[in-house]
Amino acid sequence: MIREILKFGDPLLRERCAEVTVFDKELGVLLDDMYETMKKADGIGLAAPQVGVLKRVVVIDTGKERIELVNPVITAVWGKQYEPEGCLSCVGKRGIVKRPMHVRVKALNRFGRSVKYRGKELLARAFCHEIDHLNGILYEDKVIEWVEDEKG
Repeated sequence: MIREILKFGDPLLRERCAEVTVFDKELGVLLDDMYETMKKADGIGLAAPQVGVLKRVVVIDTGKERIELVNPVITAVWGKQYEPEGCLSCVGKRGIVKRPMHVRVKALNRFGRSVKYRGKELLARAFCHEIDHLNGILYEDKVIEWVEDEKG
């Protein structure tokens, strides 16, 4: 099911999300809905608060694989990159954000099993951007310079 994506200015986007403690069918439905919503919106990442659910849940797909993160934690970062970012909660705006070039993340999957990922470049940015959402941090808080959005 496609869910409504909250827009910047909605106070839920500034809330810190709660840890997931129950791994049930409802969590699976949330993850599936988030993935469908993200793909329909032509995004590469979506965090649960963006669809009004204050849980520590993220989906990412940069074109290589579907990644589902429950209660994600960044365990290591190194390097630097300065690249433009956008957000499905703020379509039409892009800004240059400083992010690490490489990121390691540990999380749980939809069944409560431990998973680990390493991301570089775009995937590292996506991990950081979506995990920031879980802490009520928006990319606009970190923008160094606004740039023109190629989509208009």
